[in-house]
Amino acid sequence: MMTVLSTYPHSRAERDKWIVGLRGQKSYVDASRPYAFFVEDERARYGEIVPVATILLTNRECPWRCLMCDLWKNTLPETVPAGAIPGQIDHALKMLPAARQVKLYNSGSFFDVRAIPTDDYAAIAERVAHFERVIVESHPSLVAANCFRFSDLVRGRLEVAMGLETANPEVLARLNKGMTLEQFALAARALCYHEIDLRVFVLVKPPFLNEDEALIWAKRSIDFAFDCGASAVSLIPTRGGNGALEKFAATGEFSPPSLETLEAAAEYGLSLNRGRVFADVWDLSKLHLCSACSDVRRARLQTMNLSQVMVPRARCEDCGAYR
Repeated sequence: MMTVLSTYPHSRAERDKWIVGLRGQKSYVDASRPYAFFVEDERARYGEIVPVATILLTNRECPWRCLMCDLWKNTLPETVPAGAIPGQIDHALKMLPAARQVKLYNSGSFFDVRAIPTDDYAAIAERVAHFERVIVESHPSLVAANCFRFSDLVRGRLEVAMGLETANPEVLARLNKGMTLEQFALAARALCYHEIDLRVFVLVKPPFLNEDEALIWAKRSIDFAFDCGASAVSLIPTRGGNGALEKFAATGEFSPPSLETLEAAAEYGLSLNRGRVFADVWDLSKLHLCSACSDVRRARLQTMNLSQVMVPRARCEDCGAYR
């Protein structure tokens, strides 16, 4: 693992200040509107391909200052008024085509009371009552009473997505996420006990790992996620854009993963046959600049995401990579 060469502080409070100090400007967002919404197909837990509505809710910034996160860009400095979140959901659902599942993602933790007012839980549950599955995000430390209360209100199955990021304990501590592997596992057990499904986000090549280490720890992180009872693991290539990662890139402590590393991690996850494995294909062209094969390789990963079946690689005659 790479030695930390930059002037990265040791304490959490100092790291928070350091990370925030490297940020750029926030985007303008409106508390009465979600900042984005769309419908995409996804392979469901029991094999069907289903349309999933994703609503990116506008609300207060997350209290954790994770080193790699850029979700603060579309947040507000204060808690939204009561009724704003149900109103945002109404707005999105009026505009979107029909879907069977819904993701309510809010650039932080759904169960952060300063982000999603608890008094709105019943109204939110009413808006999404016709969906067979409701997926929200949460920091492991907030998997507690409010999570279980919301689960009781939701008519469909609740699924909570948690960012494991990496099973490397040293790197996890440096990410400033404010959790340990033990705390993640404890939250996962609580979800299982309350019959709430678990989705896990894993970073492919977080800072402080070289390319070989990145694949090793991506595989170990997938193993850890499934050991914790995950029904789905999403592999996210670590990308810059928040200021802090650019600082580490300048000292050689961070670079995005190669497309080969992402592909190998996805192939490993699928080979386990322990649950669904999704490779995030957003903006994938930045990981591989070959115009002859980058689109083909993206399509291959998307096919694997939907089929959960390995698709053989073929060699690219232009760059020599296996696509």
